Amino acid sequence: MIKKEIYKYVSFILVFSFYSCRPDIKQGSGVLIFSKTAGFRHKSIKTGVEAIRLLGQKYGFMVNHTENANDFTTKVLHNYRAVIFLNTTGDILNNTQQEHFERYIQAGGGWIGIHSAADTEYKWPWYGKMVGAYFDSHPKIQEAELIVTNKTHPATIKLPDRWRRRDEWYNYKNLSPDVNILLKIDESTYEGGTNGKNHPMAWYHTYDGGRAFYTGSGHTKETYREELFLQHLHAGIKWVMGGDDLDYSKAKPEENRFVITVLDQEFDEPMELDIFSDGRIIFIERKGAIKIHYPAEQATKTIATIPVHHQHEDGLLGIALDPDYDKNNWIYLFYSPIGSESKQHVSRFMLRNEMLDLSSEKVLLEIPVQRTECCHSGGSLEFDSQENLYISVGDNTNPFASDGYAPIDERSDRAAWDARRSSSNPNDLRGKILRIRPRPDGTYSIPNGNLFPPGTAGTRPEIYTMGCRNPFRIHIDWHTEFLYWGDIGPDAGEDRLARGPKGYDEVNQAREPGNFGWPLFVGDNKPYNRFLFANSVSSKKYNPSAPINDSPHNTGLKDLPVAQPAFIWYPYVESPDFPLLGVGGRNAMAGLVYYFDDYKNTRNNFPKYYDKKLFIYDWMRGWIMAVKMNATGDFVTLEPFLPGEKFHNPIDMIMWKDGALYVLEYGTTWYTKNRDARLLRIHYESGNRAPRANIYADKTVGGVPHAVQFSAAGSIDLDKDNLVYNWSFTNDSIQSHNINPQYVFNEPGIYNISLTVKDGHGNIGVAKKEILVGNENPIVEWNIVGNSSFYWNDTPFQYSVVVSDAEDDKIKDRDIVVTIDYLSEGFDLTQIQTNHKNIQHKLQYFTGLDLIKDADCRKCHSIKINSAGPKYFDIAARYKEQENAVELLAKRIINGSGGVWGKTSMAAHPQYNLDEAGEMVKYILSLGDPPVAKRYPVKGGYTPVDHAGDNNPGKYILIASYTDRGANGLPPARTESLIILSPPIMEFENFSEASSKINTFLVPNKYLETMGLSGNVKFVLGMKNNSYIKFDAIDFTGITSLECGLGAGFGMHFGGNMIIQLDSINSNMIGQTSITVPESEFLSGYQIVTIPLIKSEGIHDLYFTFANTEYSEEDVGFLDFMKFRIDKPNLP
Repeated sequence: MIKKEIYKYVSFILVFSFYSCRPDIKQGSGVLIFSKTAGFRHKSIKTGVEAIRLLGQKYGFMVNHTENANDFTTKVLHNYRAVIFLNTTGDILNNTQQEHFERYIQAGGGWIGIHSAADTEYKWPWYGKMVGAYFDSHPKIQEAELIVTNKTHPATIKLPDRWRRRDEWYNYKNLSPDVNILLKIDESTYEGGTNGKNHPMAWYHTYDGGRAFYTGSGHTKETYREELFLQHLHAGIKWVMGGDDLDYSKAKPEENRFVITVLDQEFDEPMELDIFSDGRIIFIERKGAIKIHYPAEQATKTIATIPVHHQHEDGLLGIALDPDYDKNNWIYLFYSPIGSESKQHVSRFMLRNEMLDLSSEKVLLEIPVQRTECCHSGGSLEFDSQENLYISVGDNTNPFASDGYAPIDERSDRAAWDARRSSSNPNDLRGKILRIRPRPDGTYSIPNGNLFPPGTAGTRPEIYTMGCRNPFRIHIDWHTEFLYWGDIGPDAGEDRLARGPKGYDEVNQAREPGNFGWPLFVGDNKPYNRFLFANSVSSKKYNPSAPINDSPHNTGLKDLPVAQPAFIWYPYVESPDFPLLGVGGRNAMAGLVYYFDDYKNTRNNFPKYYDKKLFIYDWMRGWIMAVKMNATGDFVTLEPFLPGEKFHNPIDMIMWKDGALYVLEYGTTWYTKNRDARLLRIHYESGNRAPRANIYADKTVGGVPHAVQFSAAGSIDLDKDNLVYNWSFTNDSIQSHNINPQYVFNEPGIYNISLTVKDGHGNIGVAKKEILVGNENPIVEWNIVGNSSFYWNDTPFQYSVVVSDAEDDKIKDRDIVVTIDYLSEGFDLTQIQTNHKNIQHKLQYFTGLDLIKDADCRKCHSIKINSAGPKYFDIAARYKEQENAVELLAKRIINGSGGVWGKTSMAAHPQYNLDEAGEMVKYILSLGDPPVAKRYPVKGGYTPVDHAGDNNPGKYILIASYTDRGANGLPPARTESLIILSPPIMEFENFSEASSKINTFLVPNKYLETMGLSGNVKFVLGMKNNSYIKFDAIDFTGITSLECGLGAGFGMHFGGNMIIQLDSINSNMIGQTSITVPESEFLSGYQIVTIPLIKSEGIHDLYFTFANTEYSEEDVGFLDFMKFRIDKPNLP
């Protein structure tokens, strides 16, 4: 044993000496082969690894091999001059690993791609541009002739001019014009080429600071034994490794050098912010509050509250400080004034000594709107460098009666459902971004160069851009005067032939005034069809080159300016154009363009890497992206900014003169106060970094006494400095230095826990967490009779909701809110949750209802019918928008009144105090609120029918909630319980856990046709003997069988058994089937099998395990879908 270890050590020294003595290879350099697959796996990988190892031994460079994506860190990658992607497939790196690899290339690292490296990471645009193309298709393996197009490059200098060889020849898509082609393939020498005369097969280029080389050869094992191919590959490797030494100062900054400080949190619908010259931050809330945050005092103060109409999406929506605020103390607000007149105001106020003078209001602009129907108010304000004020205004159109497509209902009584009366009406201010020049006297002038010159018939001169839906947020680049904004798009989840495209959100760039298309076009000018809502007749599509607005609701020009395409656009589903933007709900917003030189003398400014990049963000998806543009402003690429951070619905951002980014977050839930609505400061640290404090608490809410286990173990110091922990639980003094302290709270209250971690350089990090003591959260539980995971056509189920609360002695059914809604595939859950909360909001008026029932009110009043006194609906309509309505009417109830609604007087009710009478009034006024979603009883039955007709059925969302009455001085606590019933079909690709080699593969269309399938179909591959796939928490109540789409490919798979188990791969089998290989390559091998299951009840984890002991290292087959069956006729 000792001799063996000595021999290995001596061999290493000799080999290392051999490598080091090579004059053409830098000392310590080497390559890392990466061959992870998440799709098709080439059998030649092992042969390719061995061949490259031999090249390393022959030519003196170190070779290591991995399939572990966790090796993609800066610490590992900096040891290599190049990384070789050897027949990789699919999505093989996560966001963090991608970022490390990008930094490696930007620092001067190299990349070599072999064959299916082009069939990798389709959702990573940066990677696609580095490769130079993506795989599109391939014919059968055959001989063909390659043509050398560049004889001077080392990778081709030893090749014959025409090189005939056998391989699998890829056809490519998304070919980059920036690569240098070395080899082309002559499509006349083989069958199946689709790229034509210029069909590249090998190329190289410098990319983003590094070098990249790709060769399309390498499918077969025999390729790696060909001398000419090995010469070609080695020369490519050598060229890539010949770049400069790695220099990470040129790379994208490390995410961990950005520090996010929570300045304050828990706001009620924050909307927009601005920053004073002294660093104070002013921001607004939709319901009318104006707040200032004081960084030095670490405190926020409400300085004023403006009375606003805040139904639907109206309210206090926009704020901007005057460019000369320090001298004139003017601020500008966009808000919805209360009263009977439906309009928006853009007003200037005097703000002096932190006092808003409401009497100083100068209304610059009144924008008429309708308030009967929702939605889209816009409301963003911003000044440009010339002191012009830009104002975003939404289309003020109901989007809910057009199936998510263009709202263009031209019927006479449907104006509120026709965005052509607003967005594409040149004579209307809605659906626009306006540009005006405020004057000192409170009026405004029209700057030169708006879309329509003053005096143009049928137009408004204030318009800068038209054709907007809900422009929300805007930014003006002071260097270029380009205008950027996010426009929140419609809801359609799919293209429809008779209506038009699916919905897209947009980020837009206006270099000059223009028409941006809505509601005739969306995205990159995707046109909608003309559609007559009266008879549901569709006709030809609108023409973006010559758009015409012939709606009878249009009061302006009919011939509109040419439509401009969006800068960036993306739907609910994955975007083929911008795949990094993700999937799901969407609310696009535009941030700012960063200029390094504007902040270069500040301490914490962003690095030069972000110079001239546009920051965009999405309110729903919670990401921020940095968009790279060329010198003229054209889109180049985008990348995540701080992808490891989940932002809580960012709604505005601004870069201040200190070089830090300030972000305002709305919080998770619509139309309410959110604990996670935060004001953030993001700055960059270039030297020794402050430690990051993190508080864990096992229970943040509880009764008295309340024992909490805390931990600071999540706190880190990225420079590996030792840390000191200082905890404060009940006051500002230090009460513990332990890393994992426990504390018992014996008195009720709201406690703000503080953890300060300090390193040896004096840098500190602070974290805070709120602990509520004295009021336990209520417990809300659903009881479903039957299956709680799935629904079946016309199969009813019974349910009940049970609520318990430690402090509330008696819980009334009416205080428990139950809703059941159908959510179509592709639509967002937030609206359903909002509807549920609107019902919850109504519960606050039940106190007033109880008082009315106990009084004599019903003798003279009813809700909908006039009696001796007016009906409640009429009272609500008259007084709903009146600022002092509650106090006014409460006093009339107590003191009596007459002559307001007729001759009959109302008697006095002195038995009620002002608070009690006020609760009565609040109930009556609530009847004027918009109708809320349907409410269900606490116990009952439901039959799923709303999904009928959906080609891709969605889910039923069951929500139950209860808000307790508070206790011990603490506010009421709310608990919501949610159950999602899904259609009884699941794709195997959505597994929660699987063996390491199992992956997914997007099936090309030509293969789908042979199996009778269509659409975007993914198969699960890589199952071998003893491998498994797991699905979490599935209810098996009533399930009798499983129908599965699966199979095996001739010559690719070896078949085997699939075994079904619950909760563990070691549990008893409840079902099994065999996966068989077809007898010839002309058969698809795809089959649908029904697998009887041993009856089980309750919720279990579902496991599929695979067995083929004869061919234990070979793939069993592929998996498509599974459908859960119950004993019921006419199943879907």
